[in-house]
Amino acid sequence: MHDIGYAFAVVFLGYFVLGVTGFGSSLVVVPLLSWRWPLPQVVMLALMLDLPASAMLGGLNFRDVDKGEFAMLLPGMAVGSAFGLWLRGSVDPRWPVLVLGIYIAIVGARALLAAHAVQQQAPARWRGPAGVAAGLIEVMFATAGPVVLAWLTRRVTDIRSVRATTPATMTVCAATALAVIAFDGGLTDPAAWQRWAVMLAVAVAGVVIGNRVARHVPVGMLRRVVNAMLVTSGLALVMRAM
Repeated sequence: MHDIGYAFAVVFLGYFVLGVTGFGSSLVVVPLLSWRWPLPQVVMLALMLDLPASAMLGGLNFRDVDKGEFAMLLPGMAVGSAFGLWLRGSVDPRWPVLVLGIYIAIVGARALLAAHAVQQQAPARWRGPAGVAAGLIEVMFATAGPVVLAWLTRRVTDIRSVRATTPATMTVCAATALAVIAFDGGLTDPAAWQRWAVMLAVAVAGVVIGNRVARHVPVGMLRRVVNAMLVTSGLALVMRAM
C-alpha cells in the first residue's frame, strides 16, 4: 500500500504539472517512479499515460492550438521515432541527453532573463530537425516535452497557444512512439497494461485540476512558470546524463 500510495502521489503531481504548463509530466514521473520500479517499465508507463492525458489537455484547449505549427512538426516526429527505436539499446544516450539538457536550460534561462524583450523567431526550416529530435527523445526517454516546448517558444508568441499546442503535439508524438514500440513487440506485457489502468484516473484528475488552476494564472506569470520549467527540465536531463 505504501508503494501504491507513493506511485499515486507521483503520477498526480506529474500530470498536475502537465495541466498547468502543458508539458513536464514525464520529468516528474520518470525520475521519481524509477526509485521504486525498473526504468524501462516507468518509461513505458509514462508513454502510455501521456497519450490520453495530453490528448485530453489538448482537447480542453483546442481553440488555442496553433494548427499550422502543429502540423509541420509531425513528419519529423515520425522519422525521429523510427530512428529512436533503432538507437535504443545500441548507443550510449548520455551525451545526446547532456547536450539536449544544456540547450533546453539555455532556452528557458534566456527567455526568463529577457522577459520583456522581443525574441527572434526561429527559422521555419528548422521544423524538420525539431520534429526528429522530439520523436527520437520520446521513444528513448519519454521526455520529449521540453524539446517541443523549447521549439514552440521560439515560434509562437502567445504563451497560451504554446501551452495548448505542446500537449496536442505530444499526443501525436506519444502515439507515434507507442506505435513504433508496438511494431517491435514492446507492448505485450500484461503488467504494463494493469499499471496503466490503475494510474489512468489519477493522471486524468491531475490534468483536470492543473488545467483549472492555469486558467486563473495571469499570462505573464504563466510565461515565467513555463520558462522556469524549461530551465528545471533541462537541468534534470543534464543530471540524468551525468
